Amino acid sequence: MVSQELKAKLRDVPHQPGVYIMKDRLGSIIYVGKAIDLKRRVSSYFVPSGKNRASLKTRALMDSIHDFEFHIVRNDEESMILEGKLIKDYRPRYNIAFKDDKRFLHARVRLTDPIPRFSYVRSKKEDNARYFGPFPHSSALIETINWLNRRLGLRVCRAAIPGEKDYKHCNADIIRNCSAPCIGRISQQDYLERIHDACLILEGKGKKVIFDELDEEMQNAADALDFEKAATFRDIIANLKKTLIPTRQFARGRGVPTTVKPTEDLADLAEALGLAAPPRIMECFDISNVSSNHIVASMVRFTNGHPDNQNYRRYRIQTVTGQDDFASMAEVVFRRYSRILRENTSEEIEHSQESLIDVQRRLAKDGKAKIILPDLIIVDGGKGQLSSALKQLRALGLQELPIIGLAKQREEVFFPGQSEPLLIPHDRGALKLLQRIRDEAHRFANGYNELLYRRRMKESALDDCPGMSPRRKALLLEKFGSVARIRKATPKEIAKISGISEKFADNILKHLS
Repeated sequence: MVSQELKAKLRDVPHQPGVYIMKDRLGSIIYVGKAIDLKRRVSSYFVPSGKNRASLKTRALMDSIHDFEFHIVRNDEESMILEGKLIKDYRPRYNIAFKDDKRFLHARVRLTDPIPRFSYVRSKKEDNARYFGPFPHSSALIETINWLNRRLGLRVCRAAIPGEKDYKHCNADIIRNCSAPCIGRISQQDYLERIHDACLILEGKGKKVIFDELDEEMQNAADALDFEKAATFRDIIANLKKTLIPTRQFARGRGVPTTVKPTEDLADLAEALGLAAPPRIMECFDISNVSSNHIVASMVRFTNGHPDNQNYRRYRIQTVTGQDDFASMAEVVFRRYSRILRENTSEEIEHSQESLIDVQRRLAKDGKAKIILPDLIIVDGGKGQLSSALKQLRALGLQELPIIGLAKQREEVFFPGQSEPLLIPHDRGALKLLQRIRDEAHRFANGYNELLYRRRMKESALDDCPGMSPRRKALLLEKFGSVARIRKATPKEIAKISGISEKFADNILKHLS
């Protein structure tokens, strides 16, 4: 049965595009979705007949919904961008899409380069470049940039400053797709004006004139019975319209519903753990050992309750054979904090009568510490992982650093020297903050493991070849670029590499086939 309170909220939902957020009884966000018509979509979750026809997953979601929020946007493209952002922020239980690291594409151009060019990126950086986006329709953006490059004669080569040597291997000028500024066929000033025109188009300025011109060219092609050319112009217009739809970038504090309150969560965590003050800097460790080939670890740092991505670290376990989470945790904790002590070592530390932690805190306060010690260390796991990490801190003289273990099964918090764990209620910000940093460490570790696995899959074919040395493998990959290209080569082509005979080249091809 739908409560009277929810019925009253449903009446206020408008027939407009937007994003809706479903919550459970504890106030946790369990699903984020978008809709062209919010009223119809949100109401469908509270219709009994719809529940009977839903899948098992949807029925479970509908049974868990206790409250909802919604956020109105201007169009479907904006709703897609906001939906993706909220899913990445909250990682709801019932969402699948947008949980990876991928973000919507941006177009990027560095106007300070001598001969700028457009490229695609998924996140902005403080690099003095100009960014356009995000664009929800990636394929439309790529086709639009390709059209701009051809229409305005912009370069697409990757050389930082292309010159005569690069021009020899380039066909873009020959097929009239590039104005060839690298060889002075067009002046640098004229080329920069073309880049400026492209930027104006991506800003949406003068788009009516552009659409009128393209419509006219499409009609002329159709009148001349050149239907293939007319279809090309039709596709250009469609992609340009998708790309130039006005969309906003959403950030917290700009009307986006949020249950994440870092300052309040930090204060609540300090109270729950009995800390003297909110932990401004927290570091969390996680071990990922999907297979025994690559055992890796991650360390993520949160500052003032927010992810501090610049200070994330990832490790390949070096001293542990097989899958041993305890020994792996010990290794990575020792490597992390022994490095901090090495980086901050000075004569002042060696001759000080203060404790090691007090000296590190004083250096941080004076701005002399290269790496600041955390106020709280979190290890992903129970008593075993916590005990292994604490042993290494003792060996380094850092045993007084606050450290806890967070076990996944019941979200139990373990303390050094205490057998009974602490169970923090699920509706408290303290636990939600611990879950966020633990999940981020888990994501970062698994991402590194996946990267190494893909790299291993690419290289294993050569590694297993009889007689293959690291030098020979490096030379092969340097010349051909990939295993796939090596397979297509002839023994004579491979034998041109120093140290590889034609017979050995023939053996390589037989092995790869």
